[in-house]
Amino acid sequence: MQIRVLGLNTAFFVIAAIMTCQLVFTNSTASAASFQTVKNLKDVHAISMHGKPALPADYDHFPYVNPDAPKGGTMRYGVFGTFDSLNPFIIKGVAARGVWDFYAGYNVFESLLHRNRDEPFSLYGLLAEKILMDEERTFIEFQLNPKAKFSDGKAVTAEDVLFSVQLLGRIGRPNYRALWKKVADAKLLAVDRIRFDFNKDADREAPLILGMMPIFPKHTTDIEEFEKTSLKPMIGSGPYEVKQVVGGSKIVLARRKNYWARDLPVKRGFDNFDVLQFEYYRDQNTLFDAFKKGLFDVHREFNPRHWQKSYSFPALKSGDIAKHEIEKKTPAVMKGFIFNTRREKFRNKKIRQALTVLFDFQWVNKNLFGSGFSRTQSFWDGSPLSATGKPATPQELELLFPYKSEIDDEILDGTFRLPVSDGSGFDRKMLRRALELFKQAGYSFRNRKLVDSKGKAFEFELLIQNSKLHERLGLAWQQNVEKLGIKMSIRVVDSAQLERRKINFDFDVTYMAFLASFSPGAEQTGRWASSASETKGSFNLAGVKNPAIDAMINQLIEARTADRFHSAIRAYDRLLMNGYYIMPLYHLDKQWFALAKNINRPKYSPLYGLQYPTWWDARAETTK
Repeated sequence: MQIRVLGLNTAFFVIAAIMTCQLVFTNSTASAASFQTVKNLKDVHAISMHGKPALPADYDHFPYVNPDAPKGGTMRYGVFGTFDSLNPFIIKGVAARGVWDFYAGYNVFESLLHRNRDEPFSLYGLLAEKILMDEERTFIEFQLNPKAKFSDGKAVTAEDVLFSVQLLGRIGRPNYRALWKKVADAKLLAVDRIRFDFNKDADREAPLILGMMPIFPKHTTDIEEFEKTSLKPMIGSGPYEVKQVVGGSKIVLARRKNYWARDLPVKRGFDNFDVLQFEYYRDQNTLFDAFKKGLFDVHREFNPRHWQKSYSFPALKSGDIAKHEIEKKTPAVMKGFIFNTRREKFRNKKIRQALTVLFDFQWVNKNLFGSGFSRTQSFWDGSPLSATGKPATPQELELLFPYKSEIDDEILDGTFRLPVSDGSGFDRKMLRRALELFKQAGYSFRNRKLVDSKGKAFEFELLIQNSKLHERLGLAWQQNVEKLGIKMSIRVVDSAQLERRKINFDFDVTYMAFLASFSPGAEQTGRWASSASETKGSFNLAGVKNPAIDAMINQLIEARTADRFHSAIRAYDRLLMNGYYIMPLYHLDKQWFALAKNINRPKYSPLYGLQYPTWWDARAETTK
């Protein structure tokens, strides 16, 4: 197996090669030491963040799939935006959908473990057939499935696993680099078995996150080119291969007929389409028009008014397309306009709070969305993990005690709610409240302008993607902001430029959406921890540096019991809302989507909602 090592990366990979040689050299002693450490433990088929996995070792399939779903046909997706890379694991470029995709599937690359979307956070063996982990989670061992193969027919080995973790740990996205820093040692115990030991900085979630990292073939991965944006397909072990790429506008994946895991319980009922096609559109109106014409098969709808009034086109009336809705079981996605606190103008909490007051949600909801949305009040709104409407428990107060003086009383007693206007678009009470907050931050209203003590006018820019919806939201906010003499400009850019500016934190305010789960963990470090505030490419867009937030992230990750875990999350939720780092928008209590009649899906929807990789082409049923 040859690896090309050139240029600036040479020194790093010489070190990596030496490490690998050392690990192979100490293989026999490492195995003996491992046995001494874990002789009373047994390999298992699955692991869970809290408690035990729901499915037994002899499970046949996940509960939300159709194990007899026919294979064949095509699934066509419409995507808003563009792309310039097939590598979603680096900070450069905008990666194409479908390669490694939370919604459309992890189609080209795979991880050691696979998540069951009907449990809060449980992982079942995929590339790894068996897992060994101690109670304290100081180490994890993976026994690879002997059937596991890359698309070129080569077996997946422990050396590939080590290579992948090292590669991403040094030049991958910040979340991968952060995880690698928690690994104290890695041992190749056999050709098909590997062990990772964790250092004192590791948390209880680290072994699980490592199990979800993508695995690359060492023998074909070009190290020198890995960091560069490229449209050259890479080899993986997943169920699909990239067959066609039209830069920025289209990518087509084809199902592998010899996919190694097709009949495993962990993949039974998944990956049913022969072809996955992703067509890109630069404008949302054009995207919807293409769907109405039948150019792709599924369209998620997030606009209540649009859902009520825009679905009367011919394909819907003829039955070629049908509307569907399912109850949402997960916490609301926190969508909103996020403030960059690296900028001096947003460092004062009172300013962020004042600008939040100036967003008239009631007017926006009524006039733009037919009053179809609910205001998002917390980062886990709509779930038991939310602090909204609940006074802090004794355990929460214990966790928050060192920081109590920094937290608003209404946050602690559970009475906090985002401002409610009269819906007129000109609520003087709200304007007076915002002005009072600005005055507390050192600003005054003079000559129809909001100025600081030196007479400098307050102004800021909202940076958004080319989205009519986001632009309308920005204009509604701008209308109120300008009543206090604030100059707010709206800059619209394409998705690639927006991604670059976010990576470099080059914005005043921008739109962001944070997915919420029932098992928040290490990903919160990349979103809100001080350690990620200056790491380019991290999701801490707000630039938050708050010891209290750091402490709560540690508490929720280290929690051993469900009660402690839930208390830590609610305490964390209170701190995030208390900081006004994001101006929350809204959410739906249902998932709405329209679907072509030739696409079928299982009747049961799991905890985490729609699962596209479990759907199938109805036309394949007649040719099965």
